[in-house]
Amino acid sequence: MRKTTRYPVEGANSLWHVYKTVPFWKVVKNFVVIQLARYTPFLSMKNWLYRKLLRMDIGSQTSFALMVMLDIMFPEKIKVGRNTVIGYNTTILAHEYLITEYRLGDVIIGDEVMIGANSTILPGVVIGNGAIVSAGTLVHKDVPEGAFVGGNPMRVIYTKEEMQARHQEELQLHK
Repeated sequence: MRKTTRYPVEGANSLWHVYKTVPFWKVVKNFVVIQLARYTPFLSMKNWLYRKLLRMDIGSQTSFALMVMLDIMFPEKIKVGRNTVIGYNTTILAHEYLITEYRLGDVIIGDEVMIGANSTILPGVVIGNGAIVSAGTLVHKDVPEGAFVGGNPMRVIYTKEEMQARHQEELQLHK
């Protein structure tokens, strides 16, 4: 189960309660910053915008590809380690508005992680250091350190140990 905090609502669905959960002007500011960053090709500028204007914790040499969509309501709940690549058109969510409740959860992406294009990361997920997420994956649960995962639903394709063993086999073949 993902690590999220649940907030029940009464009456209309939880999205109708959105401005009781997050200030309107915060959403407007975040929207403008995220849209600007989505289209800029300057990686250092993106990271500066995310750190300074969205209060995100972003490691050094981390790269966000074009069109990455961050959580507009709660981007400060997203932490990305150093030397990580977030692939084209990936969506990272720290909230989910449901019918009778909304949920918030930190998203923690480790160091030297590779997230493939068009992936979606749901709230409350931890992606371990050195993990690889295949393109188009729905990350709905934690990803172990060094694992290679993919699919919808996401599954572990190789563990860290299996990846190392395969790498050793390839090295032996090329000798």
